[in-house]
Amino acid sequence: MKITVLYFASIREALGVSQETVTTEAATVGALRDHLVQRGGAYAGLATKPPGVCMALNQQLCQTSAPLSDGAEVAFFPPVTGG
Repeated sequence: MKITVLYFASIREALGVSQETVTTEAATVGALRDHLVQRGGAYAGLATKPPGVCMALNQQLCQTSAPLSDGAEVAFFPPVTGG
């Protein structure tokens, strides 16, 4: 299936891209993250356990167990703090 992956803030800066389309067999957001981490390099930073990396599926915060479907949009971003 094809998934649109969005990267924000320091993750975007580390990867040098703001979005990409990924073809994957991953069934969950966590499995997609693992798939990306296997690329190595800056992608390894996605392996940080929460709260190091937040995830959203179709613009809603989600857990690693959230199921993926073809055409989904997944976003990875650092935790946001208020002030």
